[in-house]
Amino acid sequence: MPEGKIIKALSGFYYVAHEDGVTQCRGRGVFRKNKITPLVGDKVVFQAENKTEGYVLEVLDRKNELIRPPIANVDQAILVFSAVEPEFNPLLLDRFLTLIEFNHITPVICISKMDLVDGETYSKMERYANDYRAVGYDVLFTSTSIAESIDQLRPYLQGCISVVAGQSGVGKSSLLNMLRPDLELRTSGISAHLGRGKHTTRHVELIEVGSGLVADTPGFSSLDFIDVEVEDLTGCFPEMREHSQYCKFRGCTHLSEPKCAVKAALEEGTIAEYRYNHYVEFVKEIRERKPRY
Repeated sequence: MPEGKIIKALSGFYYVAHEDGVTQCRGRGVFRKNKITPLVGDKVVFQAENKTEGYVLEVLDRKNELIRPPIANVDQAILVFSAVEPEFNPLLLDRFLTLIEFNHITPVICISKMDLVDGETYSKMERYANDYRAVGYDVLFTSTSIAESIDQLRPYLQGCISVVAGQSGVGKSSLLNMLRPDLELRTSGISAHLGRGKHTTRHVELIEVGSGLVADTPGFSSLDFIDVEVEDLTGCFPEMREHSQYCKFRGCTHLSEPKCAVKAALEEGTIAEYRYNHYVEFVKEIRERKPRY
């Protein structure tokens, strides 16, 4: 049986891309029975009834799945944050990074509107960029020119599935509209604390950009730590993950335990203080989360 990738889901139909084109498929009734919902990004086994119609027979194993937007097997998240208008928000960036790390997605940090900043702000953004590069993240500086931003981002989009996410008002929808003008996406708002976006999507579609695929909607419209537990958090901060193996106690939360290698690295300046403070804030938030029933 042939295999393909779902690039669009709409009104009960799944559009499966494969080496011979795209086939419009329906899902088998067994999916509903087993409570399996095929998602955009899924690798599937399908059966073609003819050149244009078929059935999805099997959803292959996923490496991750997002709820909003509903998409699977995401390789990369382009996180767009502005230096000004709105002001750069490292707490919100670390919230995004935590969720992205938790879902095993590679982030690329794009700091936009760098052509609008003064010398002092530029130096501050360079310090932030160096901190995140030291953690292991790629950080790009872009201007208000969407075309220039796309030229810088294009090499990162090749050969993978990407979502674009980040601060409200930084040009995510403009980037997507430039990639595919027919999208005509409206801009959206997002709460800085809860991250509940106002963006409502007709459907999710993967659009071709060179050899890569980009989701046609800004990603992560919910930023709550719904599934993240305290014991997961260390793994979502690469610099803490690296040092935690040397903590005296297995399962160290790096808050008040003795002989904590993370706290020692913090005191030495190896771990940025604001990153550690955000970690502590996220621990508190998860501990105060209302239980789900």
